[in-house]
Amino acid sequence: MSLLDAQPAWGAARVRQTFLDYFKKNGHAFVPSSSVVPLSDPTLLFTNAGMNQYKSIFQGTVDPSSDFAALKRAANSQKCIRAGGKHNDLDDVGKDSYHHTFFEMLGNWSFGDYFKKDAIGFTWELMTKVYGIDPNRLYVTYFEGADDLEPDVEARELWKSVGVPEDHILPGDMKDNFWEMGDQGPCGPCSEVHYDLREPVDGKYRNASELVNQDDPEVIEIWNNVFMQYNREPDRSLRPLPNKHIDTGMGFERLVSVLQKKMSNYDTDVFTPLFKRIQDITGARPYNGKFGNEDPDGIDTAYRVIADHTRMMSFAIADGGVPNNVGRGYVVRRVLRRGARYARNYFQVEIGNFFSKIIPTLVEQMGDMFPEIKKKQQDIIEILDEEEKAFAKSLDRGESIFKKYVAKAKKAGSNDLPGDDVWRLYDTYGFPVDLTKLMAEENGLNINDKEVEEAQEKAREASKGDKAATGVGVKLDVHDLAALDSMDDVPKTDDSFKHGRENITSTIKAIYHNKKFLKSTSEVPKGEQFGVLLDKTNFYAEQGGQEFDTGRLLVDGEAEIGIENVQVYAGYVLHTGYLKYGGLTVGSQVIAEFDELRRNPIRNNHTGTHVLNYALRETLGNEVDQKGSLVAPEKLRFDFSHKAGLSDAELKKVEDISSDYIRQNSKVYAKDVPLAQAKEIRGVRAVFGETYPDPVRVVSVGVPVEELLADAKNERWEKLSIEFCGGTHVNQTGEIKELVVLEESGIAKGVRRIVAVTGQEAYNVQRIGNEFADRIDLFGKMSFGPAKEAEAKKLQLELNQLSISALKKSSLRNAFAQMQKSILDEQKAFAKADNKRVLDHVTNSLQDKDKAFLVTKVDWSTNVHKAISETIKAVSSPKSPLKNTSVYLFSASPDGGGKVVHGCYVAEHHKAAGADGPTWAAAVTPIVGGKAGGKAGAQTAIGQGSNADRVDEGVDEARRWMERLGV
Repeated sequence: MSLLDAQPAWGAARVRQTFLDYFKKNGHAFVPSSSVVPLSDPTLLFTNAGMNQYKSIFQGTVDPSSDFAALKRAANSQKCIRAGGKHNDLDDVGKDSYHHTFFEMLGNWSFGDYFKKDAIGFTWELMTKVYGIDPNRLYVTYFEGADDLEPDVEARELWKSVGVPEDHILPGDMKDNFWEMGDQGPCGPCSEVHYDLREPVDGKYRNASELVNQDDPEVIEIWNNVFMQYNREPDRSLRPLPNKHIDTGMGFERLVSVLQKKMSNYDTDVFTPLFKRIQDITGARPYNGKFGNEDPDGIDTAYRVIADHTRMMSFAIADGGVPNNVGRGYVVRRVLRRGARYARNYFQVEIGNFFSKIIPTLVEQMGDMFPEIKKKQQDIIEILDEEEKAFAKSLDRGESIFKKYVAKAKKAGSNDLPGDDVWRLYDTYGFPVDLTKLMAEENGLNINDKEVEEAQEKAREASKGDKAATGVGVKLDVHDLAALDSMDDVPKTDDSFKHGRENITSTIKAIYHNKKFLKSTSEVPKGEQFGVLLDKTNFYAEQGGQEFDTGRLLVDGEAEIGIENVQVYAGYVLHTGYLKYGGLTVGSQVIAEFDELRRNPIRNNHTGTHVLNYALRETLGNEVDQKGSLVAPEKLRFDFSHKAGLSDAELKKVEDISSDYIRQNSKVYAKDVPLAQAKEIRGVRAVFGETYPDPVRVVSVGVPVEELLADAKNERWEKLSIEFCGGTHVNQTGEIKELVVLEESGIAKGVRRIVAVTGQEAYNVQRIGNEFADRIDLFGKMSFGPAKEAEAKKLQLELNQLSISALKKSSLRNAFAQMQKSILDEQKAFAKADNKRVLDHVTNSLQDKDKAFLVTKVDWSTNVHKAISETIKAVSSPKSPLKNTSVYLFSASPDGGGKVVHGCYVAEHHKAAGADGPTWAAAVTPIVGGKAGGKAGAQTAIGQGSNADRVDEGVDEARRWMERLGV
């Protein structure tokens, strides 16, 4: 039977559910996996262990009002990625049987509840009784001790007590058996479980003790129990934690391979459905599970790489880790490009929509456990297709150049690929360095990482110089245009290709620098910007509110001009940039390659602007006219005529109409039409006062332009977005995904402005808004006190600065205002109760009516200043039964803040004896610090000090001062 057709008794889904059911039966709450992209934890590139989401519990910083604060036992299967940063398994994927960039970590946790005995008991029972694993194959380790730490004899004895033979219980050092979260923080000894994959010989198992923790592929670690009992202090010392915790982690894929009796994780049904789908797509031979020299055609390795990378990318994208050039986004991009090359080179398939064909199988396989990939399936597919297509543009050319570099290195007798060449493959063709390293290994060459870093730094420094010159700008003026018109060999630029999506080959017709037209880039001073005119271009020059394209003009492997700006002057499209390497002359044939990954969001935003324009007309009426727009990669801006600001209800209607239009996935049509004929189309929108070319380009969302022209006065066209527009657009509105309004404001009398985002950026602002809403919900559950008041100020500041949906922000502000009102109510209620507390204390202390005066301390509170003032006021009232008793009250903060609040009242008969409030207070302020207020001769005084540690001295001095009066 084929590996791909096997139906194991312990299927992957059953293995996972059995784990969760076992711990649920033993009192553990199921906690869904946290996001694999830890957007709220900047210290992590990706979630790389099951305990990441519980860090606040272990560190004692958990919000007391959150659900986690009450959590005692938990279990789950956590999504993890190790493909960048400190934990990076990318280079090993495909080469061995157990490394993955994405994997699941099964875990059970105790937060100050059970400890070693139960953890070890659960482990052994689940392994041997529930899963039925032969105990003879299992080995366990314990911490052998180090420095001032004693051996973990307790763990060793507990393993013995559950039935593990002594020769299967092994000591381990700090590296293997002492787990630490980081340089500081919770840590403790750990105890691993290892499994011997080897079959018995003549019915007898061989002892595997010597192979444990030796990186032997036949004796593998499957579970680790961490006994968190210390905190690593900043000075590296260890301090016992107030609560002891259990943190465990078991590799799901490894456990499945053990239960299915496979030597490789990839031979299990975690991966075989994906292999089957890859085979169906490619028509390749079946997966045979071979490695290294036993896989001479590399097909099995390619199966493993592609299946692994599909999983990693899908889960990363579903959780918000979209491909880009920074941090975790760049890791996702690297993984995709690595996988794309494997697919193209080993399976001989076209790149552009390869990975997306595998996604439905993955969703079917894992969507029930992780519903986020089911919910985001279409987004994952679209993003992967977009990235693949962008890389496909340069993959063939990059590989061709790579072969030239290899031949050059071998001809020179070098075993190294030069760092400059490696960097150029990344910078020009998008080949991540680790992909080039893989390709170099295939050709028997090495890469010197230091050389690559030096080449990168050199390019960065050169770029700084170029950008310094950018501020001056390269522009054509009226004299330049007159000169061009007189040049028979420099025609106006054919820019009709700007609406396409492909690279084109063009001819350089002119090179412009410092008011001169040159014949060669060699005439341009090094590092200075210059302009290039082509016979034809696919670059979009800035116009109609849409920003310019960036990209490059190049002759593969020989020369490259980086293009940073594109402007059009009377039909001449000027590409402004700088020479990156090589040299070009007038007449050179170059590949014109715009940056597809920059243009894609611009396309989304431009079609989004048309949809928004339509939605505004539908909501506010036909008197709405466009007054201007900006289409950039990160946002769109739309100005329109309207007398008043939009209400939340109107904004919601605008968003709803836009969303409906987008979700219809309407096709976008465009056609050049004679201007007079185009103006006859009913419902067509144009900018008032704008001069349009003839013919004019008509963009219609939903109906072909030919159909509009055939029945130009049809009232149905009022319900379409139809505009005159020369910009770039999506093929279908579904590509836009979402449109979210961030801001609606007035910019002039009768003119309003909307700022909105589409696509992935729209998802990002929605996620940020939802996360902030969760924080406000948690805030609402906090108990009243200083922490809640401080959090209120922090949330208010953050909310004002937040870039999220305008509707969401309005909703959050309303919810927050209600909560703040409740805080004010709580403050008033607390203040009233606190005032009564202090007054009751004084009243109870003066039960003895013969008492001449009272000097006392009262407990501290955030309201104590007010409470002491109000009590002094109440005591001194002419109607107060206590008015004949002098009173001095003190309170000191216990939190180390050093604050002292004090206040006094001098009764009339004591005043007659020469006492007054300010004089009494002046006796204690040198001791408690600060000063006291009150007019000379007044009966009352209130003060604040900063010496909380001397408050008792102040109390004694106040008492002695009154006694010295002889009262």
